[in-house]
Amino acid sequence: MNYLSNTAKSYPASGIRKMFDLAEKYPDAIKLTVGEPNFDTPVNIKEAAKKAIDDGFTHYCPNAGLKELREAIAEEYTKYSEDYNFENVMITVGGMEAIYLSLLATVNPGDEVLIPDPCFPNYIGQVKMVGAEPVGVPIYEENDFNIRAKDIEAAITPKTRAILLNSPSNPLGSVLEKEEVLKIGEIAKKHNLIVISDEVYDKLIFDGFDYFSIAQIPEIRDRVLVINSFSKTHAMTGWRIGYVLGNKDIISNMPKLQEGLVSCVSTFTQKAALEAIRGGRIEVDKMYSDYFRRRDIMIDGINNIPGMSCKKSPGSFYAFVNIKSFGKTSEEFAEELLVNAGVVTVPGSAFGKMGEGYIRMVFANSDENLKEAVKRIDAYVRKTYC
Repeated sequence: MNYLSNTAKSYPASGIRKMFDLAEKYPDAIKLTVGEPNFDTPVNIKEAAKKAIDDGFTHYCPNAGLKELREAIAEEYTKYSEDYNFENVMITVGGMEAIYLSLLATVNPGDEVLIPDPCFPNYIGQVKMVGAEPVGVPIYEENDFNIRAKDIEAAITPKTRAILLNSPSNPLGSVLEKEEVLKIGEIAKKHNLIVISDEVYDKLIFDGFDYFSIAQIPEIRDRVLVINSFSKTHAMTGWRIGYVLGNKDIISNMPKLQEGLVSCVSTFTQKAALEAIRGGRIEVDKMYSDYFRRRDIMIDGINNIPGMSCKKSPGSFYAFVNIKSFGKTSEEFAEELLVNAGVVTVPGSAFGKMGEGYIRMVFANSDENLKEAVKRIDAYVRKTYC
């Protein structure tokens, strides 16, 4: 008897987790794999959660989330539109559930959803879980690893229902410029597409880059769903709290979907998120400055290694490193670095076929570990390939 569904059998295995599991055999290896801050959650946020538990916030709440948190999030997004209010916001179990609910609410089986290639690999599985077909839009290094409107339009068919954007990008570290976002907005309007905009790294922007969201375009705002979470910017990955913001007609249908999945997000976690928005930012600002410094430590170091090159990431905490000169697949080279240099990276092929020839490295790590990782890679490459 076959006990597994087609969905369970076809859901793509994570190439990130594969390297993470391989690394367990090398306890002294430096892990530059999982996109998680190496900081603890700020004290004021943790204290807010403890107080909430003591105050009795341990019960169900409305499926859409606590009104006061939804109001605080909507207030944050008046920078996009003064019309946003709590009814435009749905609280979710992390950004991942926000994406899944967005797809579930807007996409039908048989539809096509355009996704970046390379991309965060869970996009592929989530699109498939709602019965739709993910269609990759190629992204090129010569375009600074940014998706281009013309490539999006070339991928559109009569079955295309939505496009999933990600800026700043995981795994690429790239950030879309306003001019290109406006072009993508025109295409979304022309072809009547839903836009799911994954913006979970929008607070991690470097070099004075002026971030622009597609939700800031008034003419298409009603077809845009913004995804965000508290995981990356507030070091709250394990808290599992995110949100989706968008058209009230879409958002108002999500609570019944939430009811069938998890009922609601834990209430004391929501109170902690409220503190993350309204509380002090001393620790959060320190994280940002550390990421900025660590980006330069790692990427400048990588660019001094023969045969390796990496564009300076304007956002997120990822670096997508070109390793094509070594003549190895990205998986082969990543395994070489693990076994021979004691550094764990992720092969670019884990993020799509356009990721072949690259490895992803995470600079959410200590200064000491990043310097040591660069030193180990440099020594191995010079010994083996020079």
